Amino acid sequence: MTETLEGTVVPPASDVDPFAVEVLLDPEPLHRDLREAGPVVYLSRYDVHALARYEQVHAALVDWQRFESGAGVGWTNFRHEKPWRPPSLLLEADPPRHDAPRRVLREILAPPALRRLRETWHAAAEEMVDRVLADGPELDAFTALAKAFPLRVFPDAVGLGPDGRDNLLPYGNMAFNAFGPLNDLVKADAHRVAELSAWVNAQCRREALSEDGFGARIWAAADRGDLTHEQAPLVVRSLLTAGVDTTVHGLSAALYAFATHPEQWQRLRERPELARVAFDEAVRWQSPVQTFFRTATTDVRVAGTVIPEGTKILMFLGAANRDPDRWTDPDQFDLARDPSGHVGFGMGIHQCIGQHVARLEAEVLLTALARRVERIELTDTPHRHPNNTLRSWASLPVRVHPAA
Repeated sequence: MTETLEGTVVPPASDVDPFAVEVLLDPEPLHRDLREAGPVVYLSRYDVHALARYEQVHAALVDWQRFESGAGVGWTNFRHEKPWRPPSLLLEADPPRHDAPRRVLREILAPPALRRLRETWHAAAEEMVDRVLADGPELDAFTALAKAFPLRVFPDAVGLGPDGRDNLLPYGNMAFNAFGPLNDLVKADAHRVAELSAWVNAQCRREALSEDGFGARIWAAADRGDLTHEQAPLVVRSLLTAGVDTTVHGLSAALYAFATHPEQWQRLRERPELARVAFDEAVRWQSPVQTFFRTATTDVRVAGTVIPEGTKILMFLGAANRDPDRWTDPDQFDLARDPSGHVGFGMGIHQCIGQHVARLEAEVLLTALARRVERIELTDTPHRHPNNTLRSWASLPVRVHPAA
């Protein structure tokens, strides 16, 4: 970086494409380059300022007044372009529009509700692990465990019926792709936008939901006046959009971590109470949500660089989670680490409202596996699925060695 006479820093510029497929499949080299280049890097291809160091990413996440979400957390600027769907009241709104939906969901997803789910989810995890082990030692851990478990228990908790759940991951893939530029990944989903959107919107109606799930409680909040009846289906949609893909790929990251770090698996087997720490460390290490955008509400000075009002800022959560200025040996997966403070679930008022739900899903599944499996090892090269926002998986071939 260089200082101008006025004391404003001119950031280094790069024409790199962070949404190129090869970068999405292997983002760490770019992350290192951006962190080393400086606290702010101008990405000329997209006319955005990038933040890749932990200090600046964390500061932007908690400063919603100057780094707004209401103009969209993707590349599209809602100030100038109409979004492809009604914006999320949690992710793509700022106070005061953001306040009531978040307050309602915070109450619905509070610890008492999760304690009621624990026993049911624990039994479901035990059953799933038993069935997987009975099918033989070799499996695709992505499909058989990381994908199957959230798709079984989370839609039940929301109150969805059994039909059509296979639409949830394609819809989430489409929604998270849409946060990026209009590239080939977005175009590949274009033919299913209407179909998937219609299905998800139908599941958010009151009559489509069971009477004892999170969705029914959201509608009950609207009946009490805590939300409007127009807001209720959008809040249900937020749960379905953000509550499945991120957990699936977070669990995949944890299973991949243990398959490649056998000593950490033994540590978990010896101390199963570390299951939640393991999930958070996997989220830090692999960052299922890699990037999000914000928009400057005023001319914002970041480490001396002035980011003009109305322009987009691209925050690299995955890069921040491996910043050596914040983490010791950041490229290592280590259960001795305290991963709290990672930005894999965001930070500030827009921090993931369902993160404790995801942690509970991971806790019961990893604990059930740790009791029954002595070792997990890769049998072939895992494959990623490129997505503009998510660090997604396509397959995770492993062999599990049952405990004696």
